[in-house]
Amino acid sequence: MIKEIRLPEISETIHAGSVVKVLVSVGDKIDEDQPIIELETEKAMFEVPSTEKGTITEILIKEGDSIEVGQIIVKVESEDTSVKPATDVSSPVSQLVEAEYISPVTSPKKEKVKEQLKEEIKTKNVSKVQEVKEENSTELVNASPGVRKLTRELGVDLKEVPETDNDGRITEKEVKNYVKTVFESGATKSPAIQLPDFSRWGEVKREPMSKVRSITAKSMINSLSIPQVTQYDKADISELEEFRIKQTSKTKSDVKVTVTSILLRVIASALRQFPQFNASIDMANEEIIYKNYCNIGVAVDTDRGLLVPVVRNVDKKNVIELSAELAELSSKARNKKITPDEMEGGNFTISNLGGIGGTSFSPIVYPPQVAILGVSRSGIEAIWVEDKFEPRLILPVSLTYDHRIIDGADGARFLRWVCDALENPFLI
Repeated sequence: MIKEIRLPEISETIHAGSVVKVLVSVGDKIDEDQPIIELETEKAMFEVPSTEKGTITEILIKEGDSIEVGQIIVKVESEDTSVKPATDVSSPVSQLVEAEYISPVTSPKKEKVKEQLKEEIKTKNVSKVQEVKEENSTELVNASPGVRKLTRELGVDLKEVPETDNDGRITEKEVKNYVKTVFESGATKSPAIQLPDFSRWGEVKREPMSKVRSITAKSMINSLSIPQVTQYDKADISELEEFRIKQTSKTKSDVKVTVTSILLRVIASALRQFPQFNASIDMANEEIIYKNYCNIGVAVDTDRGLLVPVVRNVDKKNVIELSAELAELSSKARNKKITPDEMEGGNFTISNLGGIGGTSFSPIVYPPQVAILGVSRSGIEAIWVEDKFEPRLILPVSLTYDHRIIDGADGARFLRWVCDALENPFLI
């Protein structure tokens, strides 16, 4: 029988992507979980696996297409005649309730509204759904989960964003236009950069930004609206290097203990000592959100740009476990296997450029996080020890933090605490 393979749900905040490459052809025999396309979203590029086993009979997408969750990718002739229960995730009525009209914040009133909407869906009475939505319009705003998340990150009250769409739906474009209007109405207004015609001086070539580069550019613009301070320090890691080599030699696998994996464990301990670094600011409600879990992002250099996979529950793992997990996530990021879920939920970020070079740099905070650690290349320096100079391995580090929640003294204490921990590796 003919079965359809649709784009599965990628993440609660991602509902579409662009097809980078089609990995199968009509007539190919495929197995379940075999990759069929490469998909690029705002978060990552990864392979989408097949949910069926059979022979490809039709391919309904091509490279460069933008496809949505629930859209048919290919059709296969399957020998399996069993029928799997499935929900039509692309149903406009289903999206009407789950994606547009149900606020992510639950309450008895909203749950009642949700049940009303679901009841109307059973009878296919879409007009009645619109009436329920209008009756509760002061509480429920017509916007997708992705738009809601964007407004939370920017500290924007969704109810204040004016709607211009004919169906009353608040879109990402309208949110950004609203934020731009707010900025331009204040003293922070700056003139747009007018680019000259570069072709006057020689040949030029224009290329569209990849989604990864585009989202990085937008995130950096959002980041620079935050008052940031960078603190610098150095750690003597001579003993740490000996410790690292010994730990690597003790492992019974190919797992390599790195400075970054050790830093993961150190930062996890530091976040317990300094909880304001493991927090986010909710400016809309003028609250600080402290997190009782420890997920740390690690910046990975790939041929598509900077990706930041997140190592979860770092405080509950030892250095060997962290080394293995970090190696796996880094490999997935470089080989287009990383998924959006594996790049979300970070509390703090580490950016290690030591393998490339440089003596120091000022990393930029990635909202809604409030701090990021930069690591540069270590080198031998002459350090005065007791009564003589000794060659010691010195690691330059830098800490950038959100000055709205972290004061300079706390930034200096945090970074010094990290350096002290690196200088006493046996305490790790």
